[in-house]
Amino acid sequence: MSLPTFNQRQVNVLAAIVQEYVATAQPVASKVLAEKFEFGVSPATLRNDMATLEEFDLLRQPHTSAGRVPTENGYRLYLEQFVKKQQAICKPTQVMQEVVRAAESPRELVREMAKHLMKLSGETAVASLDTGWSHYTGISHLFHKPEFRNIDMLHSLSQAVDRFDDVLRDLFPDVRDETNVWIGGENPFGKQMATVMVKYELPNGMTGVLGLVGPLRMQYEKNIHLLEQAKKVLTKG
Repeated sequence: MSLPTFNQRQVNVLAAIVQEYVATAQPVASKVLAEKFEFGVSPATLRNDMATLEEFDLLRQPHTSAGRVPTENGYRLYLEQFVKKQQAICKPTQVMQEVVRAAESPRELVREMAKHLMKLSGETAVASLDTGWSHYTGISHLFHKPEFRNIDMLHSLSQAVDRFDDVLRDLFPDVRDETNVWIGGENPFGKQMATVMVKYELPNGMTGVLGLVGPLRMQYEKNIHLLEQAKKVLTKG
């Protein structure tokens, strides 16, 4: 996504709003930005920046008097500008390495890794193997997100959960070797959600995918790093 009319402060305002909204699930006002982030400009200037971002469909205002929240396009630009460019090489956790040592079969290995990812991320973890086997855990995390308290959203989420096995099966051949991120309308698990997914290959040659599914308001950096850690551990065995 190329938006050359933006200055760096406006892009940083978008990033700050994404980070604050992910943390609080509340619309972000210019006063909050001025108090919590070191922009060095007045709330009025920040409101102008927010209006510009809204004009380009990167932010939206849920209520007339409320602050702003990111749109799908806002999350995408944030990923391109701040997440994919800043991914760090993370050392796998000791627990992940213990999961590998304790597992007695490929299915148990992947199932326990998914459980570990679910606990660390607070999201729903999905996994599959090329044998046609699939698994998911942590569905309750989705239902407890503030985004899905609305009855219509809850109904949409329930329908998406019913399709998880089918989506995993159909998605398997399309997962690329690099980390995959699907947001909103492009997300096969549901347009109100985001998915981060990696493909892995076990030492015995079996391949599979691991993913984390949550609302658009997810911790992308953290979840990407967790999955990359898991992939590294599974590949080494």
